[in-house]
Amino acid sequence: MPPRIPGVQRLVCLRPAVKPSTPSLLPITQTASLSQKEKKRLAKQDPYRWAQMQQRKAAHEKRREEIEAIREVQAGDPIRGLPTPFIESLSSAGQEPLSRPPLDEDGNPLAEPHELPTSPHVLNNLIHKAELDSAIENAYTLTRPTASDLAPVGSEEYEQQVKLHEEHHAKAVEALERITHMDNGSAKDRLHANIRRCVETFGRHETDLVLKPKALSRNQEREERPVRGGPDTGSSEVQIAILTTKIQALANELEKGRGYKDKVGKRDLRLMLHRRQRLLRYMDRKERGSSRWKHMIETLGLSPATWKDQITT
Repeated sequence: MPPRIPGVQRLVCLRPAVKPSTPSLLPITQTASLSQKEKKRLAKQDPYRWAQMQQRKAAHEKRREEIEAIREVQAGDPIRGLPTPFIESLSSAGQEPLSRPPLDEDGNPLAEPHELPTSPHVLNNLIHKAELDSAIENAYTLTRPTASDLAPVGSEEYEQQVKLHEEHHAKAVEALERITHMDNGSAKDRLHANIRRCVETFGRHETDLVLKPKALSRNQEREERPVRGGPDTGSSEVQIAILTTKIQALANELEKGRGYKDKVGKRDLRLMLHRRQRLLRYMDRKERGSSRWKHMIETLGLSPATWKDQITT
């Protein structure tokens, strides 16, 4: 059996020993700052100081709530934006001249009604007021009785025929006015009427005659645009106005009854909101500060919350 060789039991460190530090003769002072918990504990020992701290805290929180409330009002609702006369007139498709103020529990109005932009020429069934007047006049001319040998002009029979014709024509005109009035239309009819109003209000075939063009940059010449062949229905401001009209209509429906369970409606609302947000960001890059941008923002009440921040519904 081979002899056993004893191994090294431990390693010996050859580094020199560390000398103990020289004790300081100065008094011990705390150099680190106090924590918030320690400050609160010390402040509670002095009732007057604690009351001052609570008073300053309450004043600070109150002012912060006021500032946040002002910011929320200025930012507006990401769905509805800010209320404007044009937006309020969408509920009646531009047929009511005055707004409907909210009522209290006793039925008294809480505010004075104000004027709204109206469009009396926009009728139901996609009919224009001028078209209806022209059709009524043409029908009156075609159905008017003519003189004959049996009923010459001035005779009693001819006068009876004219009187009967006037009565029938008046009844027909009244029936047509009822049929084409927006009060007898559905929500879909009002939506189509509002889309026509958006095209008339924001279409560049109308706004180019009233609003000032965007200022040119340095060394830039204004290009001549081709003459439009019809009403403008594809510009960004018209599409934004049409989307705003659809968003308002869909949001009103989701607020009724059990609309909060309509998942498909909520999805459609989000899609339209994000589509409008993309168009607004494009308009912000192209038309920021121009008369066209100001006219669109002020008329539709589009606040920064509708296109700047993230929209979650």
